[in-house]
Amino acid sequence: MKRHIALFSWTLAVTLPFAAVIRPSLSEAQPSAKLPRIGYLGAGFAPTPTSPSSGFESFRKALTDLGYVEGQNIIIDSRWPEGGRADRLPGTAAELVSLKVDVICASGGIAARAAKSATTNIPIVFAVVVDPVGFDLVANRDRPGGNVTGFTTFDPQQARKQLGILKEALQGLARVAVLGQADISELLYKENEHHARALGLETKYITVQIPNPDLEGAVEAAKRERADALVILNHPGIGPNRRRIAELAAKQRLPTLFAGSVEDAGGLISYGTNLAATGQRMAIYVDKILKGTKPGDLPVEAVSSHVLIINLKTAREIGVTIPSEVLKWADQVIE
Repeated sequence: MKRHIALFSWTLAVTLPFAAVIRPSLSEAQPSAKLPRIGYLGAGFAPTPTSPSSGFESFRKALTDLGYVEGQNIIIDSRWPEGGRADRLPGTAAELVSLKVDVICASGGIAARAAKSATTNIPIVFAVVVDPVGFDLVANRDRPGGNVTGFTTFDPQQARKQLGILKEALQGLARVAVLGQADISELLYKENEHHARALGLETKYITVQIPNPDLEGAVEAAKRERADALVILNHPGIGPNRRRIAELAAKQRLPTLFAGSVEDAGGLISYGTNLAATGQRMAIYVDKILKGTKPGDLPVEAVSSHVLIINLKTAREIGVTIPSEVLKWADQVIE
């Protein structure tokens, strides 16, 4: 009997250490759950602490509000083209595809087009796109089909509102130059032309070629046309150049209005779609797609929330005084 007990004790003594070694290794061998991976593709310059992206930050916050925590149940890979150059977007989009992301969020028409060219399988959710059908992103807004859906910023009344703001802000405004992209539908210009005529204003359409726009030539053309102000359309190839356009216009003491809520442009006035609102809506679509909804079954929706930004620093630089009544309309005043 003693011999059996001794043998049993010896067996435990030998096997327990092995069990202690084996158990952790079996636990480590269990595959960890794959976290959903979101790719965010922005157009233009990458955000900085002093010039954040309101759309991207609101997108991340909205995901948090939906219960997603970065590093715990979701991974977000954000990319912007080096130097803000639009011609580098295809390569940036391809990089996200190579990471095998589950969804790509593309901000801006040119970013959305780059993402669509990079993949036909990965779901794509776009935002800040004026004409998604004309830009060949979707065939139909109500039933997009394929792997692409998102949010359009087209508002037929935006041109009327922005020109009305410009007229109130600049006393004696009579002629407005409108800057757009040469290979894009003239839809936005036609809207501006129509509403400008109703306000008693003359317009001149100036276009630039992308990816190598002659921005200096465009601003000089506006001055030759005796324009009192320059309206910059929210075209995909124009956005990445907004800072340079604002700098060139300021040198010519030419007031600018950017058709979009872009606080980092440096222009005098910015009026357009609330980019924070678009980020929130993108997050909702991403959540639906991750839960099994096909992007082609999600209709392209319009974002109608707008923001007015007035830059008093630029106003002082070009010698313009903004009436106090107009300042009261602003959602944000940059000092």
